[in-house]
Amino acid sequence: MTIDEEFLKILACPADRAPVRREGDRIVCTLCGRRYPIRDEILIMLVEEAELPSR
Repeated sequence: MTIDEEFLKILACPADRAPVRREGDRIVCTLCGRRYPIRDEILIMLVEEAELPSR
C-alpha cells in the first residue's frame, strides 16, 4: 500500500496525538512506539489493534 507523504504528515497516533512514520507494513508512533497495521490495503488506526513496543 502506498500512503501519500502529505497524508502521512497529517496523521497522528490516536493514543497520544504524536506524529507517525511508515515502517514497512505498519504506521509507527514517534512517541509511544505503538505500531498500527495495514491490512488488505486499509490502515487500522485503532488503539486496540496496535502492537505495543517491546521493552
